[in-house]
Amino acid sequence: MKKFFLLICLAFAFSQTTNAQVSFGLKGGINYNSNSIENVSEDVFSGAKSKTGYHAGIWLRFKVPVIGLYIRPELIYTNLENSVTYNNTSSSYKFQKIDVPVLLGKKIFGVGNIFIGPSFQYVLDSDFGFDDISDIDTSGFTAGLTFGGGIELGKIGIDVRWERSFSGIESSFARTAATNVNFDTRVNQIIIGLSYRL
Repeated sequence: MKKFFLLICLAFAFSQTTNAQVSFGLKGGINYNSNSIENVSEDVFSGAKSKTGYHAGIWLRFKVPVIGLYIRPELIYTNLENSVTYNNTSSSYKFQKIDVPVLLGKKIFGVGNIFIGPSFQYVLDSDFGFDDISDIDTSGFTAGLTFGGGIELGKIGIDVRWERSFSGIESSFARTAATNVNFDTRVNQIIIGLSYRL
């Protein structure tokens, strides 16, 4: 993560002298995690349903003129939420992570673009809205695949992407009976984003 921040700082400085090759900006939007909570080791949760989440962050774009493509790394904060039922009580499960997609893209028809690439994810925090569920342990680092497309009109861009984890995000919590409950918060989401080029 520290190397990625250093890359951003260098790219911002470099862009001052090579604006034709490097651009950067801000982005945000909504996320829909379609898989919700799954693979529970005990019959603990029921009625797990996804809610719309959100994301916000920054992006860089490096043009590769020789092959007509671009590389676009991003640093994104994502907040997802699921509605779950536990002991006949409904509440929410909140899930926060940092995403670092590194996309390879191509401009098409002047205003459009398509892209694909890996997405590296680090889980910051997760929490249930139940008083008797605490000490949630979530695996910190996962990787996935992102692809999609969008359009750019001047400095404004809109894109739609699909993101799928290569592996599940294993989580667990301790019950009052001193037994652990394992569950999977695998990310499989549709992302709609709005970006602004600075």
